[in-house]
Amino acid sequence: MGMGPEIPFATLRDYPLPMSFEIATLRQFAAAHALRFPDGTVERVHGHNWRVRVTVTAPKLDAIGCVMDFHELERLVDAIVVPLHNGHLNEMSPFDKALNPSAENVAYHVGTSLVLPGGVKLLSVEVWETDTNSATYRP
Repeated sequence: MGMGPEIPFATLRDYPLPMSFEIATLRQFAAAHALRFPDGTVERVHGHNWRVRVTVTAPKLDAIGCVMDFHELERLVDAIVVPLHNGHLNEMSPFDKALNPSAENVAYHVGTSLVLPGGVKLLSVEVWETDTNSATYRP
């Protein structure tokens, strides 16, 4: 039994409507930290199972109908967060000197370290310290 006439492959990128798209990946790492306060004191060291959600956008889809490959986005984010896994953020760059290891600064670090392919822009990086507490960086 035949499959019938071949239907040409088409994606939304073939349609003339102005559109934008976004995709996101969620990555996780475990790490300790202790915030440094302006008076010179430091909170007690404690750990979190951090979650990092990176959302990117593109004004049009690529040749195969994607903003970008999800696996490539995962690899790019992992290159930043995997080195933090099972570490003490206060002892790791850039949190050892330049940045206090707050959720806000972790989000900023991920967002400013991420190098995306042409045509893809960072929308946001959301970082959770707990299930109910998060911070978001938007460039």
